[in-house]
Amino acid sequence: MSTYANARVVDTADVADSAEIGSGSSVWHLAQVRERAVLGANCVIGRGAYIGTGVSMGNSCKVQNYALVYEPASLEDGVFIGPAAVLTNDTYPRAINSDGSQKSAEDWEAVGVTLRRGASVGARAVCVAPVVVGRWATVAAGAVVTKDVPDHALVAGVPARQIGWVGASGHPLSESDGYWVCSATGEKYVEIDGELKEVTEQ
Repeated sequence: MSTYANARVVDTADVADSAEIGSGSSVWHLAQVRERAVLGANCVIGRGAYIGTGVSMGNSCKVQNYALVYEPASLEDGVFIGPAAVLTNDTYPRAINSDGSQKSAEDWEAVGVTLRRGASVGARAVCVAPVVVGRWATVAAGAVVTKDVPDHALVAGVPARQIGWVGASGHPLSESDGYWVCSATGEKYVEIDGELKEVTEQ
C-alpha cells in the first residue's frame, strides 16, 4: 500500500500522477483514477471503480466497487455511488463516424452528470448525462435517470420517476399533518410548488 499525500492507495490501484487525492481518502484494489481527477478528503474509491479524467469530487464521497464515473462528472460533498452504477458522458454514442472512420477524442463533446451534496445513486443505476441529481436525493438501485432529480426526491424505474421524498438520513418521508416527516430523525419538511423545504423550529 502506497502513501499518496496522506491518502491510502493500494499497490494494485492505477492512479495518475496528476490526480489529486485528498487527505484520509482510500483507493482500493484495481481502481483507476485518471489524469487531473480531484478527490476531496476522506473519500473511498472501491475495488475496480473508475474515476475519469478531470472528474471533480468533494469530501467524504464513497464510490463503491466497479462503479464508473466518467468525465466531466462533478460530485459535491457526501455523495454515495453504489456498486456497478454508471455516470455516462456521451449524448450520442458511436464508435465510428457516419463515413465509417473511427471516432477520436475530437469527434464528440463530453457532457457530465452533477451530483449535489448528500445525493445517493443505488447499485447498477445509470445516470444519463447531462442530468443533475439534487441535494440529498436518492436514485434507487437499477434506475435509469434521464432528467434532473429534485432535492430530496426518491426516484426509481426505467426511466426513473419520482416515487416519494427522502430526508438527509436517506429514510423515506411520510406525510403527517401537512408535513413530510423523517421517522429516523424527526426532521420535518414542507412541500412548496413541487420542492421540499426543511422546517426549522423557531
